[in-house]
Amino acid sequence: MAGGRISRDAAWELFRKYNKDPFHIQHALTVEGVMRWYAADQGFAGDEEYWGIAGLLHDIDFEEFPGEHCRKAPELLRAGGAGEDLIRAVVSHGFELAADVRPEHRMEKVLYACDELTGLIWATAIIRPSKSTRDLEVKSVKKKYKVPSFAAGCSRPVIEKGAAMLGWELDTLIEKTILAMRSCEESVGRAMESVK
Repeated sequence: MAGGRISRDAAWELFRKYNKDPFHIQHALTVEGVMRWYAADQGFAGDEEYWGIAGLLHDIDFEEFPGEHCRKAPELLRAGGAGEDLIRAVVSHGFELAADVRPEHRMEKVLYACDELTGLIWATAIIRPSKSTRDLEVKSVKKKYKVPSFAAGCSRPVIEKGAAMLGWELDTLIEKTILAMRSCEESVGRAMESVK
């Protein structure tokens, strides 16, 4: 996807302007890393940075404007120099929850599918002895997935709808997202050290 590109440095500066909470920052950095991994996995190897920036900025408005999530984002992103394709991708991750823009491009579908799932996977990982995704298996995530009270804020219907959009079984989405999170866990950890 071309047009309206902003640099990763500019995207980070823009994100940090509206986000101070370490929880939100870690989530954004995780989804950024996951999206970079998925770009290569899905045959968009030249677009890792662009996919990553979409992941980094997807919740730009959530901390300061939770009641306007995905509706305030276009204004903030345009002011920061983002193009309409990136804005559309960010808004579409809130499809049927906070926005009526349906994910169409492969990148938008991946963002929609893995956003909530990264939270659930991380919640599963940090209660294990390793506190890491490095030794996490699909079956462990599935076990917790089936407990509605566990990571209750991570919407199972959205995750399942995302898998269906991608034409995957739920297990495939979970497996790929675990691999994606492994690929960036260390770099996210290092980045968070400089945030605190």
